[in-house]
Amino acid sequence: MALIAYTDAQLRELARLMRAEAEEDGEQGMLLVGNVGVNRVVADCLDFEDIRSLPDMIYQAPGGFEAIQESYFYQRAREKEIRLARRAVQGDRTHPGRFSLWFFRPPGDCPPEWFGQPYAGQFGAHCFYEPFPGECPDIH
Repeated sequence: MALIAYTDAQLRELARLMRAEAEEDGEQGMLLVGNVGVNRVVADCLDFEDIRSLPDMIYQAPGGFEAIQESYFYQRAREKEIRLARRAVQGDRTHPGRFSLWFFRPPGDCPPEWFGQPYAGQFGAHCFYEPFPGECPDIH
């Protein structure tokens, strides 16, 4: 059973986002980006109180994803990314994206906090951050 409702078109949008944000980190990196995206839809807290769907999450402004401003995001989703996106919406969540609501690619080491949120871990070039325990109970 899916963690969130979605259409096939929305799943393809998520797949495009995952590819645009983390293709260089391989399948696991893309799945982790999917984890963050799904968590933002599930969470009803912090910057994500009005996020109720994949499109709300993908195109959130401000606070959304930089990749949607790049032409690479608008390329057609491939089957590999669609499969990974389906895994993410079905609840395949892994560390450090399991409870994370944010990630970014710093020019150096991952800072211990990012905008006041604690570091959860790193995968490839991306650092992941999750809310403090109790701050967003819907994702824990």
